[in-house]
Amino acid sequence: MKEVIFNNWSFMRVIRLLAGIAIIIQAIANKDAVFGVAGFLFTIMALFNTGCCGTGGCYTPIKKTTKSTEEISYEEVVK
Repeated sequence: MKEVIFNNWSFMRVIRLLAGIAIIIQAIANKDAVFGVAGFLFTIMALFNTGCCGTGGCYTPIKKTTKSTEEISYEEVVK
C-alpha cells in the first residue's frame, strides 16, 4: 500500500490530487457536503492511483523503457 501511494507519480496524478484538494477546500468554504464527497473521491483516486472504474477497470499500464530499438536497413529500388 505504501508503495502504491509513494511511487509512479505522473503529471496527471498530481493534477488530480491538486484538483481534489481544491474541491475539498471549496466544499468546506461553501459548506457543501456533496461537493466535499467529490473532492474526497478525486483525492483518493490520485493517492491510490486508480481511475473511475476501480482498481483494474481503467488501468493504464506503466511505460516500460527497457526496449531496445532495432536498426532498420533499407535497400534502394532501381528501375
